[in-house]
Amino acid sequence: MNLTTWLAGGVLGLVVGYLIREFLAVRLKKSAEKKAEERIEAAKTQAKEIIIEAKTKASSILEEAAKEEKARKFELRQFEERLLKREDLLDQRMKEIDNADRNIKAKEEELRIKSKELETLREKTISELEKIASLKKEEARNIIFEEVKQSYKEELVKAITEFERKRKEELEKKAVDVVVTSIQRCARNTVADVTTSVVNLPDEEIKAKIIGKEGRNIRTFERLTGVELVIDETPESVVLSSFDPLRRELARMTLEKLIKDGRIHPAKIEEKFEEAKEELESHIQKLGEEAVYEVGILDLPKEIVYLLGKLYFRTSYGQNVLDHSVEVAHLAGMIAEELGLNIEVAKKGALLHDIGKAVDHEVEGTHVEIGRKLLKKYGIPENVIQAMEAHHEEYPYAIPEAYVVAAADAISASRPGARRDTLEKYLKRLEEIERVVNSFEGVKQSYAVSAGREVRVFVSPEKLDDFGILELAKNIAHKIQSEVQYPGEIKVTVIRETRAIEYAR
Repeated sequence: MNLTTWLAGGVLGLVVGYLIREFLAVRLKKSAEKKAEERIEAAKTQAKEIIIEAKTKASSILEEAAKEEKARKFELRQFEERLLKREDLLDQRMKEIDNADRNIKAKEEELRIKSKELETLREKTISELEKIASLKKEEARNIIFEEVKQSYKEELVKAITEFERKRKEELEKKAVDVVVTSIQRCARNTVADVTTSVVNLPDEEIKAKIIGKEGRNIRTFERLTGVELVIDETPESVVLSSFDPLRRELARMTLEKLIKDGRIHPAKIEEKFEEAKEELESHIQKLGEEAVYEVGILDLPKEIVYLLGKLYFRTSYGQNVLDHSVEVAHLAGMIAEELGLNIEVAKKGALLHDIGKAVDHEVEGTHVEIGRKLLKKYGIPENVIQAMEAHHEEYPYAIPEAYVVAAADAISASRPGARRDTLEKYLKRLEEIERVVNSFEGVKQSYAVSAGREVRVFVSPEKLDDFGILELAKNIAHKIQSEVQYPGEIKVTVIRETRAIEYAR
């Protein structure tokens, strides 16, 4: 009984649970369908609103497009109207031009006809005149010219002479104006060179060191530099004397280095002398560069610039050759500018006109010929060489710029105080003495000192012995006496020095 009741209750429970589940499922289904219908209705409503809004926007866009189309059509109509008006104007102008052209052609034809009639009338008149005068036209013209020539011959000669005189005066006046203007624009100071340099000393005690034991230091210094060192009673200074500015400058630099070092003996003198030589080489290059920069010529070879720097230590009648060359370049440039010539060629030719003087004491020949060879060697243009080679008239004036260089050179040399003839003769005499001495075999170096009253000769010890230098001194004195003109007497001192050098390592 209990089992049956339990089974019946279980079956009933299952049936009731199934019915409840079915009921809940139906309710959920209805609820979901209702929500779906609500969402569909909402979507339909939103779609209607979007469609309405799109229609509204489309309508406004169409209205704007219609307005723009209307405005564009209006502009096109106006543009067409303007074009039509312009076409009408062009047609009218073309008609006017055609009418004018027809009128011009008609007048040309009328003028041609009249010109032909005049020519026919002229020929007829000439023919009738020839018949009346029994002369041809050429014969009549020759007769008239001859009569005029005879009648006014003297007046024509006077007129031509007067014209030539006035033309010459005008040319001379123009030349004077050009030269005066150039001189006024180039107001450079003129400095004449001298033959001595003064070196200041820190104290009097240094003089004894410079002289050295038994004078060995001063002898070594003078032998190396070729400059006479004058030590007198003048306080705190010594004098370097030499006719060669390059030697004096090298000696001055050497002496200043020795004074600064404080240790003065033959070995130190030689060391400082070599240092000074190197510094002087750099200084010469710098002087050349400053000169070309001042003139404005920057395309010269380095070797030519160096030779220009050497001109600073050369003189011509006491005038510094580098300063003279720079001045001539400025003057030549100004004159060439006034005359409408090539300024660059004139300035280069003027700057380089004395370049041969940088080495004329080392090479045979005139400074013009030496200069030409140097410029050709380093590729200077031919027109520049032609401009510089004629300033002493050794070569013809090949181009107009050559006259300009010669004129500028003469202007620079003729400045008051620019040159000293007496000093130049004195320097040339000293150079001649050294040239005569150096012509002997075995001579290594020679220096004219004491204002040319003494010449010191250094010989190669392996070529001459002690007896040989006695004979050499006599021969030198005899040749100087026969070839060089000089006042008083000249002392010839021949020095033979033997050195033995070895190194301990």
